[in-house]
Amino acid sequence: MSYQVQIIATTAFTDQKPGTSGLRKRVKIFQGQHYTENFVQAILDAMPDGGKGKTLVIGGDGRYWARETVQTIFQIGAAAGVKKFIVGQDSILSTPAASNIIRKYKTDGGILLTASHNPGGPNADFGIKFNTANGGPAPEAVTNKIFEITKTLKSYKVVDAGTLDITKIGSFKYGPVEVDIIDSVKDYVELMEGIFDFPLISKFVSSTPEFTVLFDALHGVTGPYGRAIFVDTLKLSENVLQNCVPLPDFGGGHPDPNLTYAHNLVAAVEKNKIVFGAASDGDGDRNMIYGAGAFVTPSDSVAVIADWADSIPYFKKGGVHGVARSMPTSKAIDAVGKAHGWEFFEVPTGWKFFGNLMDAGRLSICGEESFGTGSDHVREKDGVWAIVAWLNILAAANEGQKKLVTINDILAAHYKKYGRNFFSRYDYEEVSSEGANALIANLDSLFASSDFKGSKYTSTGQTFEVSDTVNFTYTDPVDASVSKNQGHIISFSDGSRVVFRLSGTGSHGATVRMYIEKYSKNEAEYGNSAADGLKPLIDVALEITQLQKFLGRDEPTVIT
Repeated sequence: MSYQVQIIATTAFTDQKPGTSGLRKRVKIFQGQHYTENFVQAILDAMPDGGKGKTLVIGGDGRYWARETVQTIFQIGAAAGVKKFIVGQDSILSTPAASNIIRKYKTDGGILLTASHNPGGPNADFGIKFNTANGGPAPEAVTNKIFEITKTLKSYKVVDAGTLDITKIGSFKYGPVEVDIIDSVKDYVELMEGIFDFPLISKFVSSTPEFTVLFDALHGVTGPYGRAIFVDTLKLSENVLQNCVPLPDFGGGHPDPNLTYAHNLVAAVEKNKIVFGAASDGDGDRNMIYGAGAFVTPSDSVAVIADWADSIPYFKKGGVHGVARSMPTSKAIDAVGKAHGWEFFEVPTGWKFFGNLMDAGRLSICGEESFGTGSDHVREKDGVWAIVAWLNILAAANEGQKKLVTINDILAAHYKKYGRNFFSRYDYEEVSSEGANALIANLDSLFASSDFKGSKYTSTGQTFEVSDTVNFTYTDPVDASVSKNQGHIISFSDGSRVVFRLSGTGSHGATVRMYIEKYSKNEAEYGNSAADGLKPLIDVALEITQLQKFLGRDEPTVIT
């Protein structure tokens, strides 16, 4: 049977440059005439030899405009000669689950409909992201090619074979294309069961009634995954789940698991003295670990997971081939890697850099300060993986113990062994691009000044001397590619440092991030809050950079 291919004339757009996290814009922009279609056509055209004969995965975080976009991908894919689509039921696949599907079934890549942790709904954000055959985000060479195509596109092709019901699992046809609608959760849970010691975890949670649990999906994609693991597999009650029904607008919330936006989890954990609380974000690649009176910074989280790797069957069997962190992330994992004799890497922000090292067999465990933690089991950061890793560690730590070993006990032991890296991140979201660029220009000017290095600044009795400045450049040890201008670092003589980055992942305005880190080997300080430990350094950083003047903000949007 032949299917009619229609050629639709279009107008090229100049604003469809994807980043590592894909193309993110307001929903209303994607709903504009030809906008979504152009970008999907550009993705297929950018693939080697185009879409013809390819097998692609489709999934996402279930946000508003996703289901309509799946039908658009069917239409354009059918016209491009795509052989097969593997689709998460009702468009749902967490980002790490999609990475797993791409790798497990050896597909040619995937199109993920997500704007990660950004708010959703008709007046909020949408995103389209292309992942390559290794399961990871498309590298810059591919995203640049997509962008170049979008700037010159004059038409796109469609096959209109009606609307395919994606809510029913099974094998179907969309015109000439095979379409498998799959269970969004099954393959991922099988993957987790092959990584972690579920019998140990199950025995621990079932025999330790005082170990209470609360998981909050923030109405994002991980609700069904949390249910499958906590309720179906570990046999915990429904009461351990909170906000676990995925909603197109995330229930009107901001699905970003941090102390600001996951306040419902924090409040419930503190009110009910929950021992183990955890949250994940909109598309499932971020996580937060939070027990009563115990917040685990992302930097500490990945360091603890690495140090306890031998308790996790996946690493006990296969070994750890290296550890890494993004440049702004605190140096907590550096010390763990050194103690274990593992290769260590400091990379720019962006999971693709970790993916290169993983594909080369040089990296097993990694993390970044944006609540992203992961390993080489997939090529994306993985929030649920990190949460189950902590359950595995706590179960192992409690074996043979008469008194419950808690999150704070794990952290205290880690600090005693390695020292503590006090760390915080200030996010200034949706500031004016002009102000953000002026701040960066001022940093460039300071770094170029011969007087800046060696200058001293005092706050609340503490003096900080600038010892070094650098705009971070990374040379990839695998492919020798060079990434410049990855963040301004001010280092001080006591080992403290402050990092500034201008982030382009938002759909509206600019985001400036300030990262503050201070290392301590003083056990008397280990119990202090990060805010107290870092305040003098934060005051100095604000004084040096005049950040508040440039951005027009007295306070950050989010502090983590």
